[in-house]
Amino acid sequence: MAGKKQLPPVRLATEFDTPAPLKSLVESIESGSRLDELKALRVIIVSHISSENVLARDLASLTGHLRSISKEIEELELADTPDELGKAADTGDEKFNPRAV
Repeated sequence: MAGKKQLPPVRLATEFDTPAPLKSLVESIESGSRLDELKALRVIIVSHISSENVLARDLASLTGHLRSISKEIEELELADTPDELGKAADTGDEKFNPRAV
């Protein structure tokens, strides 16, 4: 659209400041799970938030999306770890002994 400011592309970097191999969102969707997709999306959003060229009007929207994505990632990761009830449900039953009653 003419006249609208657009965010410039953001270069993703590792801790050694070398370009990280970009796995596109499409690749994450096709080859991974929902969790992979959300993690790829989170990297993109964080990169734009930390960019010095981010516009104030976009910052509020980006941080809102980041919060909801982080919450969904946390929920999916917690769903993968078994809790005490899940461990108890996987415990085998002993054979019933009517004389024990």
